[in-house]
Formats: sequence, C-alpha cells, structure tokens
Amino acid sequence: MVVVYKVDRLTRSLSDFAKLVELFDAHGVSFVSVTQAFNTTNSMGRLTLNVLLSFAQFEREVTAERIRDKIAASKRKGMRMGGPVPLGYRVHDKKLVPCPDEAAQIRAIFERYLALGCLNGLAVDLQGEGILTKRSPRRDGTIRGGIAFTKGPLAYLLRNRVYIGEVIHKDRHYPGEHEGIVPHELFDAVQAALSDKAQAQGSARGNTGSWLTGLLYDDRGNRMTPNSARKGALHYRYYVSRALETGQRCDAGSVPRVSAPEIEQAVREALTPPSPDKPSPSEEMPLIAHVSRIVVHPSHLAISFVKPDEAEHDERASGAGSLEPSLLNVPWSARPGRRRRQIIRAGSDEGTASLRPMRVETRARLVDGIAKARFWLDELIAGRVADTHAIAVVEGCSERSVRITLSLAFLAPSLIRAAIAGTLPEGSGISTLMNAPMVWGEHADARSSNGA
Repeated sequence: MVVVYKVDRLTRSLSDFAKLVELFDAHGVSFVSVTQAFNTTNSMGRLTLNVLLSFAQFEREVTAERIRDKIAASKRKGMRMGGPVPLGYRVHDKKLVPCPDEAAQIRAIFERYLALGCLNGLAVDLQGEGILTKRSPRRDGTIRGGIAFTKGPLAYLLRNRVYIGEVIHKDRHYPGEHEGIVPHELFDAVQAALSDKAQAQGSARGNTGSWLTGLLYDDRGNRMTPNSARKGALHYRYYVSRALETGQRCDAGSVPRVSAPEIEQAVREALTPPSPDKPSPSEEMPLIAHVSRIVVHPSHLAISFVKPDEAEHDERASGAGSLEPSLLNVPWSARPGRRRRQIIRAGSDEGTASLRPMRVETRARLVDGIAKARFWLDELIAGRVADTHAIAVVEGCSERSVRITLSLAFLAPSLIRAAIAGTLPEGSGISTLMNAPMVWGEHADARSSNGA
C-alpha cells in the first residue's frame, strides 16, 4: 500500500495518475491518503480520488495561467522579472543600472563587430583585449561567467535589445525601466549586418547529410562540427575542430579541418562494405549506432565502440561479436590542402612538360555539368518533363543554358573518365567540350588539337 499525506502531493495530473494506478494494479498495490477518507480498494474511493485529482489539476493550471499573465503584464510595463544580469549592468532595487566600465566594453563590442564583420574574429579580438563574460556570484559562493566569449554568446549579446533600454517577452519588446547603453543607430547597424551575414550563410549551408556530427573529434579532444563553403557553383562540406570556430587555433588538433565526403567514405568502408542500394548510414552501417567516438589522427582514424551491457548481451548476440575490438584503428590520411596540378601519363613524351592540367574548379564544374546533362536526358526520355523549357523553369536558368548543358550527355566515355580523373588539359571546360564532335572517334582528335 502506498500512503501519502494528500493526493495532490503525489501528482496533479490525471494522465500521470492513471499510469500510476495501472502500475499499482499490476503489482497488487493500493493507494491511500492519510488526511482524506478514501482508498482505491473500492469503487467509491476511486471516484472520489478522480474528482479530487481533477480539482488539483485545475488549480495547478489556473495558478500557472495567473503567473504567466502576471509576468506578461510586468514585462509590458518594462519591469525586470529576474534572470541572469547582462554584461554592462548591475541590479539595484530589482532594477538594472548601467556599470560605466562594462557599458564602455559593450559599446566597443558593437563597434568592433561592424569593423570586423565576423563573430569568430570578434571573439579572438576580445580575447586579446581581455574582455570576458559577466561575472555573477551564485548562492553557493561559486562564480558564474568570467570566461572568454565564443561565437554563440556573442551573437546573443549583439541581438539583445536590453542594451537599447527595452524588455523582451515572447518575441515582442517594450520600453524598459532601465537606461540603454548602446545608441539606436549603432544597434540597428549591427542588426542589419547580422541579418545579412545569416542570410548569406543560410543560403550556403548544406550540412543535413553530415551524419558523423557528434561522433568526430580531433586528436586533442575538440569536437569537430560540420561546416560548409561555397565558391561559385561549387559547394564544399567540412568537419572543423571546435577550437578553430572559437578562435583558439593553438588548441586545435593536428588535423583541424577535414573533407566531409572523404572521412565519411573512410568510416563507411571501415564499418561495412559499400552498399549503393542503401544510402541511409543507419541502414547501410548497422554498427554506426554502436560507435561512441571517432578521433582523427594524421595517419589513422581511431573508432571507439560502445560496449553492450551484460543484460543485453544475449539480445545482441548476433551483432555484439562485431563490436570487438572496442577500439578500431583505420588507416587514413588527410588530403593536403593544396594539390599540385599535373598530368600523369605513361611513358615519356617531349610535349608533356609543356602541358598544364585543367584547374580543379574547372574540372568540378565540368563533372557537375555532365551529371546534370545525363539526369536531364533521362528525365526527357522517361517523359517526366515535357521539354527543355520545363527544365529551365525548375532550375531557374535560361532554356539556352539547358540545351548547351545537354550536349555534355553525349561525350565519349574516354572523355568523361578523363574529366573525372582530372587529366584533361587546361582549357577543356564546358564551353570547349559542348562543341565536341558527335562521333566519339573524333574526340581524340579534338583533344589533340586542344593541346592534349
């Protein structure tokens, strides 16, 4: 028998209590309240109990509504309703009062962001100036804050409307009782710069496929988070050490940045043979659910597995054996940041020395164009699109551009292999190959006339 002082001391939710009663009944347990004359051993007691619980839940919800209304009304009046004290202020009689020294630091932070235009650069600059986060004593005597700024806290600080004398409540702001310490013109300029930066980064961000997020670390213990960059039509994905993003390059590991597709492929091959029919990592690699940590070293990847509990050993008998050893070292080396441009050709040729290979950017655009051309051609043949005009509308380009790109779908296999390998000579871009002869046997002559 479970005994309580009052029924609402156990729970004030009917749904929670229903689950408790089900658990009690499964174990032959009754429920009794000391100060209330009922128990769950008879039907009348259970009815009384449900009525009392309904009133207890109603009381809790009404109290919560009144508290929310009180907070909203106080915010509309500009009153401070508690919470951490922002840098630049102190609390006096439950009101925010500007601190002259910290207020000067806040204005300097806003001005430096306009000058730098980068949160990471601003964090490094503030660290060099010795500007730290707000130091606030806790009740237990410890200190909250007093550490170097990082990207997240800086973004929050620069968006905080408290610094122009306003109070925020549920995405709405009201004039506050405290004095602002940042001019409105400076604050608005920073908001415009932040919005432009966020819009530019949002259009270039594409990390939804970074399935190693949360598992990857460098060899100094820093978490590696997904990042991306765009150069023209090219999109690159990376995993970057957290130390780089916080401006602490000296604390980063020996491999602070790594190509996402390369390391994902290495992990995929280490855990299971490639399976193109199952693109989802969780389906393609059952062991990925058991991976706890992947440490990136210059010469190998150290993959650590979660050891199953003894109670789950029998249940996972089919897969537990594959978790041994608990640490798997996979040979791997990071590709150098700068690649030497060269054409590798068997034998010796006097004219080889004068040849220059195509640029990496040109090769990437060409391979991307060939892939698009083949996809569009399949769509036209299958009847999923009516004509090139429909493709142009979907892609947001001109119909002429679609027709020019479609010509790349008819290149000879030898040319496509050379484009993928990057062995085409300089100048063999999309504009050159879209006018290639329709007869594949003449493509070699066209390459020779172009210097190959």
